[in-house]
Amino acid sequence: MNDRKSGVLMHVTSLPGRFGIGDLGPEAFRFVDFLASAEQSVWQILPLTVTSSLTGNSPYSSLSAFALNPLLVSPEILLREGLTTQEHVEYIYAQESGPAHFRRVKMLKEALLMQAFENFQKTNAFTAEFEAFQQESSGWLEDYVRFVVLKQVFGGEIWCSWPEPFRYRDEKEMQRFAKLYEHDLMYHRFVQFIVWKQWQSVRDYCHQKGVQVMGDLPIYVETDSADVWSSPECFKLDKKFRPEWVAGVPPDYFSETGQLWGNPVYRWDVLKQQNFRWWIDRFKHNIKLYDEIRIDHFRGLVQYWEVPAGEKTAINGHWADVPVQDFLKTVFSEIDSKRFVAEDLGTITDDVYEVMDQYGLGGMKVLMFGFGDDLEKHPYLPHNYAENSVAYTGTHDNNTAVGWFKNEMTAHEAGNLNQYVGHEVTADSVAWDLIKLIWESPSHVAIAPVQDLLSYDETARMNIPGVGSECWRWRCPYLAFSDELSDRLRELTVAAGRGKTKNAS
Repeated sequence: MNDRKSGVLMHVTSLPGRFGIGDLGPEAFRFVDFLASAEQSVWQILPLTVTSSLTGNSPYSSLSAFALNPLLVSPEILLREGLTTQEHVEYIYAQESGPAHFRRVKMLKEALLMQAFENFQKTNAFTAEFEAFQQESSGWLEDYVRFVVLKQVFGGEIWCSWPEPFRYRDEKEMQRFAKLYEHDLMYHRFVQFIVWKQWQSVRDYCHQKGVQVMGDLPIYVETDSADVWSSPECFKLDKKFRPEWVAGVPPDYFSETGQLWGNPVYRWDVLKQQNFRWWIDRFKHNIKLYDEIRIDHFRGLVQYWEVPAGEKTAINGHWADVPVQDFLKTVFSEIDSKRFVAEDLGTITDDVYEVMDQYGLGGMKVLMFGFGDDLEKHPYLPHNYAENSVAYTGTHDNNTAVGWFKNEMTAHEAGNLNQYVGHEVTADSVAWDLIKLIWESPSHVAIAPVQDLLSYDETARMNIPGVGSECWRWRCPYLAFSDELSDRLRELTVAAGRGKTKNAS
């Protein structure tokens, strides 16, 4: 992170659009245009991986650490490339605004993608690109498509309940299965190719406009995933392939009982024996998707909180060690550490900061956390930010600035906020008061959630940690990105020395 930059956090699913969910079509390109016109250099998004209704459609809970989400496919781009018809595109029209409708969108887009696959087979369009994609993705793609089709064959059952030959991936049975279901397997390869192709078009356009994409890499994977099915030896599972220990975090700002995520934790001894190949492949895959990557829950790569399977909360867990020096030395011997940002929120100990300093990893500063205690020394207030950091008003796990101000901020925090800002902060001013503070901070990168740019209240919140229902659904309304908003953001950005055309460090 060499130059002062700024940007906006908004997941792709939150874009406006005609099809019930944000996608990789025209609205994504229009948003990039808005960022460029406002002198923004970064678009931060949440993970692009496959989501499931069984896990609340959270982008942090996926069937695969590698496969991309088919719900992000743009029908309009499929039409433009001759893979569908206007009639089919109009048929799947859902709604232009309001929250994402994952279940309906999944049903409609699956039908559209099946038709696109049939047309693809007839026309042989993009054949060379498709073959190249399959070859480059062979390390994860075959495991993923076999896993998805097997789940369909066995009625959606978790893989550790499948018949024994498929639980243990018996070679003869898997070969027989692959021949019998070759059409279905090829369809899912095609879908992954289409999502990848559409995403790369959006990313290329970002680069044309001087915008970098910051992605997000969840530390854990789901038990019911292609990753655990294909590499069960890398996870702490019992003899029936069910987790013995699950991941979480102890009580912190976000939750009094901690967060019980339920993901299987890694067997780091086995990963070390394998020279951490799975992790290196995962990092390299993500570098093909993003310019910079936020490593979610970075402290879990130094020491992690594991909880006995079956617990109702995360309180009765304990810390377990990771061979962090062996791991990161191996990883960063192949991958540039400057591409990564460490999410260092929550319970962070000195050993985590020492590792971050050793490898030059910037951390995160969340301004909303800064007004409770001693203003002079508080690490989340801008005058104490290190240059090698990313400053936020809040993250996808926080309330919006307005929602925080109206519903969560104490009288003590309100007094500290007014004192720090230098005037009486109101619900109308708070979002941009916070944005101005982080834009003017020493941090090399400053990021505002799009909800704060628009001064939206708690109804626009993206996620409430520990609450599964109704999260991840928020979408931005049409016409939100006005010329007036662009002008206001550009003026602040240039004044703070974060503009693309002229950086004033």
